[in-house]
Amino acid sequence: MNVDPKVVAAISSAVGLYLQAEQEALLAQGPSIRPPRPPVALSSSFALAGRQAAMNIRWTWQMRLPR
Repeated sequence: MNVDPKVVAAISSAVGLYLQAEQEALLAQGPSIRPPRPPVALSSSFALAGRQAAMNIRWTWQMRLPR
């Protein structure tokens, strides 16, 4: 597969200009944009412990069945 350096340069230039325009548009909106919030855990550690216990019980039963 032959890659033309001019085509590669044109594509990379277009991508660079697009990213620059997108960033300028975000900056033009001003400080009204909030930074994204960090993800929040949807379940508590008690719920996770309960699920783990249920999985352990199920695993124990699965290991007993082949005997």
